[in-house]
Amino acid sequence: MTLGYLPLAAALLGAAPMAPASAAPGAPASAAARAPLDAAVALVDWQLAHMNPPRGDARAWEPAVFWVGMTALADAGAPTRVRDAILAMARAQRWRPGDTPYFADDHVITQAYLWAAAHGATDRAALAPTRATFDRIVDHPAVTTLAFYVPPQGYRATECLTRWCWCDALFMAPPALAELSRQTGDARYRDFALREFAATTDFLFDPVESLYYRDSRFFEKRDARQRKLFWARGNGWVFAGLARMIPLLPERSAGRARMEALFRTMAARLRALQKPDGYWAPSLLAPEGSPPESSGTGFFTYGMAWGVNAGLLKRDDYAPVARRGWAALQRAIQPDGRLGWVQQVSDRPDTVAAADTQYYGVGAFLLAAPQIAALDAAPPR
Repeated sequence: MTLGYLPLAAALLGAAPMAPASAAPGAPASAAARAPLDAAVALVDWQLAHMNPPRGDARAWEPAVFWVGMTALADAGAPTRVRDAILAMARAQRWRPGDTPYFADDHVITQAYLWAAAHGATDRAALAPTRATFDRIVDHPAVTTLAFYVPPQGYRATECLTRWCWCDALFMAPPALAELSRQTGDARYRDFALREFAATTDFLFDPVESLYYRDSRFFEKRDARQRKLFWARGNGWVFAGLARMIPLLPERSAGRARMEALFRTMAARLRALQKPDGYWAPSLLAPEGSPPESSGTGFFTYGMAWGVNAGLLKRDDYAPVARRGWAALQRAIQPDGRLGWVQQVSDRPDTVAAADTQYYGVGAFLLAAPQIAALDAAPPR
């Protein structure tokens, strides 16, 4: 646990349980509908008691995705300590993005900062570091190919990482840019995000399979049965990124229409790929003998439920998909309270065990819970 979390965790975990904050409009009130939120809050309590961010820094993408999930939970009427934790984290980090200005993974924490700036943060400088980073990127965009080549100096020296040349980036950065446009009224950030999102999609999206390659190194990779390699979590990043991005785009705009169409296309393919046990296989086209995996499943469950709630997906077709995914996520909670079956940091399908957990898996669970709760709260038709 880093020094930045010692007072935060002590304050939160030492406090008596608090009553839920006033629910947002439309938030579920019945006990049954609140059950997903209660499960999410219990998982938050476990995670806050086990914070040890990589690099000793909440700005690293792994814990940053957890904080993004926390914002969704706070919006759904979670106890006020969830909101307080977000604000405390942002202030402890001095509202700074990650240290690599053009690297999308270092932008995801700004989604939590932007939420805090719109939900009670009175810090005058709350938006300044985020805006300075995105001004630099928008005013001086990287000029490089999207082809993914790792040089002898190592992965982080890959030139295309200055753009969105890996599909994970479509969750990390675009929603932050779109939200910054919403808060400032400056459309440059949103327009940049739409252009780069389209460029990445043109490059990595397979129109035959309606799925994204993780990056260009996987274009020609095949498994032993000659099937293409599409990573569940990689596609989960995109699907969840679309769910977060679409509401931030102007109604009836061409950019929003394109993203809604892409979202529906992916949803139809992912619906067909869900396993009978509710999970999606780490390698989406290779379900046989695959283990449970809760990070990709979490992002897909979130997207499916959000799509139904937003009116983009037919309830009769997609609500059962979301509910099966949620049931699978609940089964992934281990006896000690952790979310298990989370594939560890990687760029491709890999092995996973019941005890494996990670901040981003918890973040996906927290994104999904409010959408499942809203699904449960919808009046029967």
